[in-house]
Amino acid sequence: MSEHFRRLERMYASAPINEFFAPRLHIPEAGIAELRMTIRPDFHHAAHAAHGAVYFKALDDATFFAANSIVEDVFVLTVSFNLYLTRPVSDGEVIARGRVVSRSKRLYLAEGTLEDARGREIARGSGAFMPSTVALSNDIGYR
Repeated sequence: MSEHFRRLERMYASAPINEFFAPRLHIPEAGIAELRMTIRPDFHHAAHAAHGAVYFKALDDATFFAANSIVEDVFVLTVSFNLYLTRPVSDGEVIARGRVVSRSKRLYLAEGTLEDARGREIARGSGAFMPSTVALSNDIGYR
């Protein structure tokens, strides 16, 4: 299964949006994913802290890949996501950790936390994910 994890990590790294955010994904085991991203000034809103979209991206990606680490044939899709922003962050590295907490044949539920460089929780989220009809293949960077 570790080859599946490495392929998912490479697929993630090849996504065009990640050229801008420059996140780093690691999947250590089935149902778990960790994402690291450095907060830059161009991620800020007018009050000089990271925009909520950055929080969402980090937590959605970590929980998404926790779910897709269990699904080995197709790309999963986020069908809903709840996000709680609990503390602002304006610089440094953030770490999002996602883990699958429930699964059935067609639905995977995952929870995640986002911490700042000092280890303080700055956000929390949970999502529901479903298998799609998009095969995990070279065409989408799964190599």
